[in-house]
Amino acid sequence: QVHLVESGGGSVQTGGSLGLSCVVSGSMYNVAFMAWFRQAPGKEREGVAAVATADNSAWYGDAARGRFSVAFDHSKKTAYLQLRRLTPDDTAIYYCAAGQPTRLLSQDEYNSWGQGTQVTVSS
Repeated sequence: QVHLVESGGGSVQTGGSLGLSCVVSGSMYNVAFMAWFRQAPGKEREGVAAVATADNSAWYGDAARGRFSVAFDHSKKTAYLQLRRLTPDDTAIYYCAAGQPTRLLSQDEYNSWGQGTQVTVSS
């Protein structure tokens, strides 16, 4: 397992943008993918995006596709999630995760989690 710390959350208005970061501490040996999940009040946690640490190949959930961008910087051991064209439906706590999943947007497949960062979008 690795230690993950997210940052970059905040409050924006509809249509705005935010950039989230997730710094990894520890060995990357068993980290093939980094992923972002989110959980809104009263809802289940859902997969937002995943990125392969080896080559930055990216996968997106339905809510993120076309609006969000995920990336990983090996030199900084940091994963990024750029959020664009935000709406109130994007309001949630955003978590980063690390592991060797087979199902990239399934939370059960990840064994390291950050503490989460709040994103609030107002209308």
